[in-house]
Amino acid sequence: MASAQRERILRFYRGGEGEETAMRLLDLAENVMKTQKFRITPFLDPYGQEIAETVRASYDGLRLDFDGGYAGAERQRAMLLHEDFAGTPGGCEIVCVTAAWNGQFAHLTHRDVLGALMGLGIDRGGVGDILLAGDTAKILCDTKMAHFIMEELTMIGAVRVTTALGDLADIAPREERTKEIRATVASLRLDAIAAAGFGISRSRAADDIAADKVKLNWQSAGSASKNIKQGDVLSMRGRGRLEVTEVRGQTKKGRISVVLHRYF
Repeated sequence: MASAQRERILRFYRGGEGEETAMRLLDLAENVMKTQKFRITPFLDPYGQEIAETVRASYDGLRLDFDGGYAGAERQRAMLLHEDFAGTPGGCEIVCVTAAWNGQFAHLTHRDVLGALMGLGIDRGGVGDILLAGDTAKILCDTKMAHFIMEELTMIGAVRVTTALGDLADIAPREERTKEIRATVASLRLDAIAAAGFGISRSRAADDIAADKVKLNWQSAGSASKNIKQGDVLSMRGRGRLEVTEVRGQTKKGRISVVLHRYF
């Protein structure tokens, strides 16, 4: 890739949450083009996956495949593969570690499990989706990290846990529940859309945005006054995800009609 084109991509993401990811993906892509082999990225959130698509489009002869360990995974690893590579890659090196605890005495959340993993010094890029069901958590992770997790993850908070290797084939495809919401809002400000979609007051939405509990297109939302457009995706900690499916325009009373899809 010409240095000018690389700089163009970096300039687009510079100063934002995607800058570090873009730099890492560009380095991996250039290595693939030089060696004519393949490289596997850390787990990427949906925003990181979009960046990977942007990088792929900048290289002739570069292929891109995603895998999160099961169908519908949100966090996925990307395999950057040169089209002339003659070998057969062995996959994206993902395994499942199952953590179990006594559900009669404790209720653990996704945040509890992730916090315990980060407390072990594990980089977020080494862990994919964390799937909770009753008193177990399926942790998708890099193959090289599985043994460390099983050795070191003995407590989540004050709760003792046991770990074992799970089977990726036992993980059912993700099935999200959705609800269509038709609403009218005073404006397309972030706090107004979040309030309508998540069923909370506008002041509560503004407080949660200020506390960085709301993501816009998988990045920190920033200001509550930010304008939202059709196709944007909002996520709120503990409340799921919201997609702005349609902006229909003004009503006779001067409000704006929107169609939202909330994913649980």
